[in-house]
Amino acid sequence: MAKKKKENTPEVEEEVKQETPVEEAAPEVNPWEEKYNAEHDSYLRLAADYDNFRKRTAKEKEQLYTNGKSDAVEKLLPVYDNLERALNQPTEDAAYKKGVEMTMTQLVSILNGLGVEIYGQPGDAFDPNIHNAVMHTEDENAQENTITQVFQKGFKMGEKIVRFAMVQVAN
Repeated sequence: MAKKKKENTPEVEEEVKQETPVEEAAPEVNPWEEKYNAEHDSYLRLAADYDNFRKRTAKEKEQLYTNGKSDAVEKLLPVYDNLERALNQPTEDAAYKKGVEMTMTQLVSILNGLGVEIYGQPGDAFDPNIHNAVMHTEDENAQENTITQVFQKGFKMGEKIVRFAMVQVAN
């Protein structure tokens, strides 16, 4: 039995010798370097948070401006509708008709200057994303899903719909 103990001892020493270089290769940790790395990471996170905050507030500011502009345009739409009705009425007073036309032209130019697009014409293809179909008609002269009559024009600013166009669609 004594021989077995002697034989096992060198093996254990070899295992210890193999483990020792691994322990010696581990770098010493400097507490100042750890503190520096922690502060540097904290600084980078703070800078990233600030950048995200800046981008988010700029986006919110742009959305607020767009929403305010679309609300103001929405308040002007009844004026547009009334001017359009006045233009469609027959009148013998040429000065009155010219004055309404000039007012309508000026309102349309102001709306275009604000980035408002007016849409909805008879003959256009019906799109449920921007049109509101309130009536259907069986018209053999018109193609299927074609606008045959426009009751109210639609208005949009970029991708935002201010008012859907109210239309009649052929089946």
